[in-house]
Amino acid sequence: MIEIRPIQASDRAEWQRLWTAYLEFYESSVTTDIYETSFARLLGNDPHDFHGLIAELDGKPCGLVHYLFHRHMWRTENVCYLQDLYADPEVRGMGVGRKLIEAVYAAADAAESPTVYWLTQDFNQTARKLYDRIGTLTPFIKYNRA
Repeated sequence: MIEIRPIQASDRAEWQRLWTAYLEFYESSVTTDIYETSFARLLGNDPHDFHGLIAELDGKPCGLVHYLFHRHMWRTENVCYLQDLYADPEVRGMGVGRKLIEAVYAAADAAESPTVYWLTQDFNQTARKLYDRIGTLTPFIKYNRA
């Protein structure tokens, strides 16, 4: 049984394990300060900060998602950006990712946010199989500051 719930202070170690695995998949890492600040923001009350959910399978954390609401120049409502989504390799294909995304969709609906969007790397074929079933691929290309 997969359960999705908000991240709690007691999740600190498992959250870091999951987020570290996510970052490593994308060949990235963050400093201890970023871990501390990010986790504090997840537990805070600022509506402009990130929100986080944990997926549990049989009571054991096995996935996470981070998302936030922000303003959009083309809408009066805030939109929802799903930034990080991760499921442990041994639970992939069991519906963890889908349930996490659906939980973000539900949070967006509750906040009256008309859209949820996210990015992934073009070679992330495993995740894209899920995304193609529950989202719509857009033609946008992302750029970063040089």
